[in-house]
Amino acid sequence: MAVTMNNVFTSVSAAIEVVELTRWFGKTLAVDHLHLSVRPGEALGFIGPNGAGKTTTMRILATIDEPDLGDALVYGFSCTNDPERVRRRLGFMPDTYGAYPNVTCIEYLDFFARSYGLIGRERSRAIKRVLDFTKMHHMIEKPMTGLSKGMKQRLCLGRALIHDPEVLVLDEPAAGLDPRARVELKEMVANLLADGKTMLISSHILSELAEMCNRVAIIEHGRLLASGTIDQILEQYSTGSLTESGQRLTTITIGFAGDGERLAEFLKSRASSEVRVRGDQIEFLGPEDAEACRALLHELVSLGFPIHSFTPKPKSLEEAFMNVTLGHVR
Repeated sequence: MAVTMNNVFTSVSAAIEVVELTRWFGKTLAVDHLHLSVRPGEALGFIGPNGAGKTTTMRILATIDEPDLGDALVYGFSCTNDPERVRRRLGFMPDTYGAYPNVTCIEYLDFFARSYGLIGRERSRAIKRVLDFTKMHHMIEKPMTGLSKGMKQRLCLGRALIHDPEVLVLDEPAAGLDPRARVELKEMVANLLADGKTMLISSHILSELAEMCNRVAIIEHGRLLASGTIDQILEQYSTGSLTESGQRLTTITIGFAGDGERLAEFLKSRASSEVRVRGDQIEFLGPEDAEACRALLHELVSLGFPIHSFTPKPKSLEEAFMNVTLGHVR
């Protein structure tokens, strides 16, 4: 899909900028002086437990809601003071949306194309572009209510893309999708990023979010707790146990042949109290450092232990998320 960049954007360093954003719902503080920025052409994963303020922030960016304090900017245009300019540049895919009875897919896309002021050949080209991208040509005459979850997600993404926006805000786009549909969604996100789109994506499927995004931001109780590249977040927050000497430990799984008792005793002698034998595998707490892992493996092989696999637990965004957030429900 083509990317249309207006010259007014060339001096703007942030495609999305959230400044002191605050939103109350009665006595509940949903968003608490939130600061956030997304650079042009990158995808930011927006992570937080239920009730953290993600959807409220996204609704404000989409000009559906207004903050009580602060503002959200899209390429320098205020979501509160310049909503029309923001809407021309931003496409929003909500976590829930209506499936209108007696409306076909082509009628649905045509309605939103008209809503964005597209007319004549321009509207026809926009609909064709979206159908080409989402690969929904064979569904155009099918009623919306008869679509699978995956096809509804494609149609909703097509709706968000109909006016070719520079910025996309996707709220839980992978929710409820089967494995194939999730893979196809990741491919579409990758293609949009390759075309220069800027994206803010929330999801509870953190492993897939890590594959789609350049950076992540973790919020809880409406506040930003951590942000950075995937590697930075994993390095800082996805860590195992810490010994008294300051060495970081992680779970290591060893596959072995024969009797594992001697191997288990040796590992226990190396000051690891958590050694579990499970069939032909042993799990234990070992060094997280890659060089220390190599040294331990070399030592085990040199001592003649019949090892056929040695697998340290990989760092994960899920682990980082659990370490950063408290999990308190509001």
